[in-house]
Amino acid sequence: MHIQEWLETVPAVSVYLLVGVVIGLESLGIPLPGEIVLVSASILAATQDHINPFVLGACASIGAILGDSVGYLIGRKGGQPLLHWAGRRFPKHFGPDHVAMAEAKFDKWGMWAVFFGRFIALLRIFAGPLAGVLRMPYWKFLIANVLGGIIWAGGTTALIYSVGIVAEPWLKRFSWWGLGAGVLFGIGSFLVMKRRAKKAAAAREAKETPVAATAD
Repeated sequence: MHIQEWLETVPAVSVYLLVGVVIGLESLGIPLPGEIVLVSASILAATQDHINPFVLGACASIGAILGDSVGYLIGRKGGQPLLHWAGRRFPKHFGPDHVAMAEAKFDKWGMWAVFFGRFIALLRIFAGPLAGVLRMPYWKFLIANVLGGIIWAGGTTALIYSVGIVAEPWLKRFSWWGLGAGVLFGIGSFLVMKRRAKKAAAAREAKETPVAATAD
């Protein structure tokens, strides 16, 4: 079966649920490719009439907001020990370098780290739990969370869907290429944030070194 024929058989409800659940779990703090899934689903909506982009964007927004909220509650209850546990369990995602980068962003932006973190692949995993660990007032977190979730999820869906409509004839002939473009976009975002995490770790070590030298 050609991929285009197979895509036409995919139930719209399953796409909505997949997007909402994956983005929700990623926002909660579980390292999943939420952005890749959203981009791929938006391209699918542009080529398949049975998938409504408004419903898709709404499901993505709800998943983002709820996931961040649950992550905030878990972080507030677990505190710093939660980050240490996650660092031991998932060193590639919650290692000292990544935590240092995320904390630096929170120190710089405050509550808006939650908002801007929605647009940054790696920080998106940290935003909710770290806001809870740092005991950010919930009303501040909620404002940034709702605004960030709606603008990121809705904006990404609208942008990719609009591009997909323009390129629909091409995408229908080369569907795998369109999905591949979404995957490459997500991988590129991850690599950029990984490099920034290393820079944040280097800056942290530079600050700690003089202290250690003084103690000696």
